[in-house]
Amino acid sequence: MPIRLRKLIGTVLLVLLVIVYAVFATAFATVYLADAGGLVHLLYFAGSGLLWVLPAMLLIRWMYGPRRTR
Repeated sequence: MPIRLRKLIGTVLLVLLVIVYAVFATAFATVYLADAGGLVHLLYFAGSGLLWVLPAMLLIRWMYGPRRTR
């Protein structure tokens, strides 16, 4: 697969990942953490705000393809 096509697909998937992840993380917090204190909200949103980076890293690594050997 050409690298330009990989980057296009990866970019679209990355934007969708961020949107879907944000909706689910916020919905989860709304349903399950509605009565929790401020510290619980802070910890949850700090953790969930960093957690999306893991699948994004894998997606970005895929976008650039395998390493070229010489």
